[in-house]
Amino acid sequence: MKNYVQPGEHLTLTMTAAVASGDGVLIGAIFGVTQGAAAANQQVVVVRRGVYDLPKLAAQAWTVGAKVYWNDTDKVCTTVASGNTLIGAAVEAAANPSAIGRVLLDGMIR
Repeated sequence: MKNYVQPGEHLTLTMTAAVASGDGVLIGAIFGVTQGAAAANQQVVVVRRGVYDLPKLAAQAWTVGAKVYWNDTDKVCTTVASGNTLIGAAVEAAANPSAIGRVLLDGMIR
């Protein structure tokens, strides 16, 4: 197959804002977690699949398997679909309140 480029699980993308290693980022329809820090307009590797501890809306309780969405305005995960981007599912229950949720990123484009 001559047109194959790469698996696509790790992508080098240009950041629209400064990021730290481990930040969740949404670039167009691509969501992932940064492998390093980068300034705005710099490139960094973004990982699109795997299980990550990510910031969540503290006032929510999550159940295992709940759909998890990215709120790009507040840069947190939430179980609220409206206005947010589906990124995966909760792999552990998360209490209300709690600042972190464990999320399985599915790598799908929405």
